[in-house]
Amino acid sequence: MQKNSSLRNLVLAAMFMALGMVLPFLTGQIPQIGNMLCPMHFPVFLCGLVCGWHYGAVVGLVLPLLRSVVFGMPPMYPQALSMAFELATYGLVAGWLYSRSRWQCVLALYKALVAAMLAGRVVWAAARLIMSGISGTAFTWQMFLSGAFTTAIPGIIAQLVIIPAIMVALDRAGMVRFRREEAQKAGA
Repeated sequence: MQKNSSLRNLVLAAMFMALGMVLPFLTGQIPQIGNMLCPMHFPVFLCGLVCGWHYGAVVGLVLPLLRSVVFGMPPMYPQALSMAFELATYGLVAGWLYSRSRWQCVLALYKALVAAMLAGRVVWAAARLIMSGISGTAFTWQMFLSGAFTTAIPGIIAQLVIIPAIMVALDRAGMVRFRREEAQKAGA
């Protein structure tokens, strides 16, 4: 049983990696839209939630680096490198918090997503700050707010709407299971 679960997660992680490689093509012609919608974030969050934090962290770490090597976008330094730390944090935190929640329901899903989004953006800022220090360029508070939040608001909203909808659809299809019985027993 464990072997089948590991194989299933490995196949799903590969599928999420492939989605992360392809989704940016939908917005690739207009980089500003890609920056706003954050298409690589979706499969990393889903990988962490569906396959677990181990897989989510690895897919998040590898995806921007692989996409940079294969397609040249995002540029390796500093974008892909800082995104690798950010996306690894997304997959790790979302998957870890969601798997550790007492009841795996939509509320737990939102808590995991929001916490992962905040943690990932802090890690992204730390990576950019370190890279800016190494290269001798500035990374200001305004650059952080713009890159992490202001520009990404449409993507954040889309993630908070689409990812739970996908997880509910996966639950109905039997791909993932919310632990409803435990929540009902506790009166939640």
